[in-house]
Amino acid sequence: MDRVIKEKLEEVVTLLNDTDDAINVGEKEIKEKVERILALLNDPTEIEGAKEDLNDRLKQVIELVNKSMVDPDIEIDYCIPDVESTVSNCDIHSDPYIMVTYVIGDYNKPTRKIRLRDSALRRNTPESVANQVTFSIEEFKGEIDSVQMG
Repeated sequence: MDRVIKEKLEEVVTLLNDTDDAINVGEKEIKEKVERILALLNDPTEIEGAKEDLNDRLKQVIELVNKSMVDPDIEIDYCIPDVESTVSNCDIHSDPYIMVTYVIGDYNKPTRKIRLRDSALRRNTPESVANQVTFSIEEFKGEIDSVQMG
């Protein structure tokens, strides 16, 4: 809940501080965002509904990433509180993330953390987020391969 409210407040502050859009940003848009924050604070059931929706989206993203990433050299671990956590030291208070490990050898295992931000999850479909994650994994693998090949 705190993270959602914090994001909404950051959006309002960004709108107010962005000098390029300050002229175009109407009082109405800022008022709507502030009213949305107040509604979240006053209605805990709405927060729970939003949290359940977010968890459903995260489950779909996990399922889609698992289906699309069938590579024996890539290990994927998840740190997604209330959904799935395969990372031993998963911080439940931070943004959910996917930990990707590229197993090159017994002692060479570079890793990358792919964060799943709430704002991206709310704006995009699970398929789009899964495609972005898959692209990030392929890009990571390409970067490591280019370093290894010299």
